[in-house]
Amino acid sequence: MRVEETKLLGCFIIHDTVFEDSRGYFFESFNKQKFDTLTGTNTTFVQDNQSKSTRGVLRGLHFQLGEHAQAKLVRVLEGKVLDVAVDLRKESPTFGEYVAVELTGENHLQFFIPRGFGHGFLVLSETATFFYKCDNFYNKASDGGLIYNDPTINIDWKMDTSELILSEKDANQPTFEQIKDTVYFK
Repeated sequence: MRVEETKLLGCFIIHDTVFEDSRGYFFESFNKQKFDTLTGTNTTFVQDNQSKSTRGVLRGLHFQLGEHAQAKLVRVLEGKVLDVAVDLRKESPTFGEYVAVELTGENHLQFFIPRGFGHGFLVLSETATFFYKCDNFYNKASDGGLIYNDPTINIDWKMDTSELILSEKDANQPTFEQIKDTVYFK
């Protein structure tokens, strides 16, 4: 396992060691001891989630507020997605900036997003199976979001907006300007 730091403090791209032969492949997708040592965190995941989506589906940008904030370790089991994390930690030097990582079933990359970030992904392949671990349980009352096409953040989603498939909720999220003074993470 190799950990690559991103420009956003606390966000890491995880490169797993994959063993391949004529039978297929094997890799250790998570080892708490190695993960905590290499990332300098002490993360205990309590919930696993999985979704399957078709090309153009954009899920996000989501976050949980307050005591229900969540760190996530995300990966793609099948297909290809553009995964995005937006720093919403007001005291962070990268407040309002984002990182995008292409995750595929073939590259086996994982992306760690700590608490205090908005998160979303866009399916770039015909279908994709997305899997992620959370360090806190989902709480509907603490649900928050940021509009995917916010002009301040200006995320390059690598797809024409006419191809995007959004839930009604995700199509109507507030802008960064609307939430930047009310959303607060440490």
